[in-house]
Amino acid sequence: MAARMREPTFWILTALASQPRHGYGVIQETARLSEDQVHLQPGTLYAALDRLAAEGLVEVDHDETVDGRNRRYYRLTDDGATALDAETGRLRNSADAARNQLAARRRFGLGPTAAQQAT
Repeated sequence: MAARMREPTFWILTALASQPRHGYGVIQETARLSEDQVHLQPGTLYAALDRLAAEGLVEVDHDETVDGRNRRYYRLTDDGATALDAETGRLRNSADAARNQLAARRRFGLGPTAAQQAT
């Protein structure tokens, strides 16, 4: 069984799943996809991208210069997509287990009533 993926890694790979992005684009997409729950700092992002590249989960797609500044675009590799898919399954299983336990709790009459849930 693969080790649990750290949350920043999960969101970086998720942000790169649909298309290559430069660093700031990864930061923006991560915030959007997480509904502003995750805000990556540039230092965290670039250290993670270096680590993920060394692990073969992302790779440099291309570089471009915009207004005299270099932008490096990264893309998800096939191994990165496989790792993200595995983590997505692990998270789904965890959420299903929690949902099942909460349903059992309600069957035993524990937890909020429908009236309490409505308020």
